[in-house]
Amino acid sequence: MATYTHGHHESVLRSHRWRTAENSAEYLLPRLSSGVTVLDIGCGPGTITGDLARLVTPARVTALEVTEEALSLARAEIARRGLTNVDFVVGDVHKLDFADDTFDVVHAHQVLQHLGDPVAALREMRRVTKPGGQIAVRDSDYAAFAWYPRLPELDEWMALYQRVARSNGGEPDAGRRLLAWAHAAGLTDVEATSSTWCFATQADRDWWGGMWADRVLESQMAATAVRTGAATRDDLGRLAEGWRRWAADPDGWISLLHGEIVATV
Repeated sequence: MATYTHGHHESVLRSHRWRTAENSAEYLLPRLSSGVTVLDIGCGPGTITGDLARLVTPARVTALEVTEEALSLARAEIARRGLTNVDFVVGDVHKLDFADDTFDVVHAHQVLQHLGDPVAALREMRRVTKPGGQIAVRDSDYAAFAWYPRLPELDEWMALYQRVARSNGGEPDAGRRLLAWAHAAGLTDVEATSSTWCFATQADRDWWGGMWADRVLESQMAATAVRTGAATRDDLGRLAEGWRRWAADPDGWISLLHGEIVATV
């Protein structure tokens, strides 16, 4: 297992709780219907999980996280929605504690980029997927992110994030590698696509830029950067101010590329 770069600071959860099946798993939605069983790997705070559970009811969705502490976030969200068709499991995607051919769909959003061995994880995901079922994966590709204006602080933020994520054993440019990883895992029927998140209104900039200004200062990424000597607290303060300047610019625009695959087993 690699070390999870972001951690679970409020600033991280602020962005993760924004995610829905519609804005983060649209490529998968046509393949879901009532009665489809789903394993949601790395479910995070459970917002996507809850949407999937609503779409496949009365079938069950299994939400999986690496610790009970992380899983408690999803438990709270599912309870808030009053959903009753979600099960919760602590586990490691590299060694899933499920029988072969258990699920119709195995889904992972923003997970493989944080794994020490994404190919082994995909093999394990294939093992627990029923014949004819689908593996659906979506991951960011940080090097393909584009923004305007091109502030030097954001360039420095990108370089720092890449350094910290790789020092943790992850691959921040996972999106472009998903198809190759799927092929290396022995998957042959693979559809590869991409999609973006774009933030360009003042409200969007305030939210995204403010969120990253806080993450640069307070998240686990910040702690790792300081501990390893990749950045000082003064450096982080300067990067946070760069995010705030970007957010305040009426011309500010950012597009975040994600790679996607759906593999039929």
